[in-house]
Amino acid sequence: MGDWTTRARWWAPAITAIALAGAVLHAAVPGSSMSGVNPHPIKLVRPPQRPLSALAMVGKRIFHDASLSASGRQSCASCHDPARSFGPPDDRDTQIGGPHMDQVGIRPPPSLAYLYRQTVFSIGPPIADYDNPPPLSQLVEQAKNVPRATKAAGVAPPPAAPVPQGGLFWDGRADSLMLQAMGPMTNPAEMANRDVAAVARKLERAGYVARLEPLFGRTVVNNPAMLVEEAMSAVARYQIEDVAFHRFDSKYDYWLEGKARLTRAEMRGMQLFNDPAKGDCAACHISQPSPDGLPPLFTDTEYEALGVPRNRRLAANRDPHFFDLGLCGPLRKDLAQQTQYCGMFLTPTLRNAAKREVYFHNGVYHRLIDVLRFYALRGTDPGKIYPRDARGRVMKYDDLPRRYWANIDTADAPFDRKFGEKPALTEAEMNDIIAFLNTLDDGYGAGEITTISSLARL
Repeated sequence: MGDWTTRARWWAPAITAIALAGAVLHAAVPGSSMSGVNPHPIKLVRPPQRPLSALAMVGKRIFHDASLSASGRQSCASCHDPARSFGPPDDRDTQIGGPHMDQVGIRPPPSLAYLYRQTVFSIGPPIADYDNPPPLSQLVEQAKNVPRATKAAGVAPPPAAPVPQGGLFWDGRADSLMLQAMGPMTNPAEMANRDVAAVARKLERAGYVARLEPLFGRTVVNNPAMLVEEAMSAVARYQIEDVAFHRFDSKYDYWLEGKARLTRAEMRGMQLFNDPAKGDCAACHISQPSPDGLPPLFTDTEYEALGVPRNRRLAANRDPHFFDLGLCGPLRKDLAQQTQYCGMFLTPTLRNAAKREVYFHNGVYHRLIDVLRFYALRGTDPGKIYPRDARGRVMKYDDLPRRYWANIDTADAPFDRKFGEKPALTEAEMNDIIAFLNTLDDGYGAGEITTISSLARL
């Protein structure tokens, strides 16, 4: 995710984040009376809890209003269930929608939680490089290998390779929560309204003109496009203001603050999650708070081509010539010619991942253990990941045309291991990582929260 020898000047403000990495190791020392406790707690800066504004209250009503769909049976909450941290309500590969609730999409709904800090889509230097530096020891070791003449000359380091980042949906095609809210309204496989005018008519029939006119004036009465825009802005305000969308009350958050104790399995899982030679999960799912105390989102908001197996259960995939290329289409249109990005999808947050029942952009997996097996075995034992053809040959990367295989990540651990090599993770280690992922679920019980001083006596 970037050459750290070219960016060492950016790590100075992040000493607290670097110290945290050391705290993880210290807290896991076997036999320590503080095992499982963060010995260097920090104060996380959470969004303030305030009553919802009038606009956000309208947005909440719209979010749960099924009458705004063509079928009259589907709302935003139907696919983004508040009880499931605003993710899919069940284990379907994709959700059902359309005018008669018989249309199937090509992707499972991503979670709407923890999107309030998402930036607009862009292609440029990796954001994570500046906010989440590596351990100081790594920087020092890498600096030893920089030619002395180069360091003395004061020459500016080469820029990092530009990467796609930010945006909403699996392909980043919306740059704001307002545009994201509008997308499903006219998607034929979702709420399936014919056009914006049809959405406006439903808003009028449901009484939203009277609710929005006091906030935006008479313009919304006779301007259908503006009525819809302001209605979707209300949904966006609801997602921003309601802390239910960004609670930051997981067991891990409380561990960061010294108010919870991780089990041995959770501690082992956290170390494996962060270890660049093992899970290496934190390379993309950043686990450290920001230098100013913002809780980690467990995503770098960048895009990757992982070579996930084709989901042959999807109706669209019955056509052998159909491929979901992510940034290159079919839903996103503007990057179709930028073939270096074909097969790339947004890295989602891992917060509440253990509550989901469907994973990856095509919903091919339904268990976290299968997700971790994919990461560990894709390169070392692909026959356990991909199907075989009529001749018994493994059909590796079967959900991406061969001409785009160069886009697939084969450099970062654990994908850097070759066929026949020992996998980076054992089954026991995968289960430890899953134990840690469970600590990222919202809603850690208030009765289980204690103080670090009391934990020290355990």
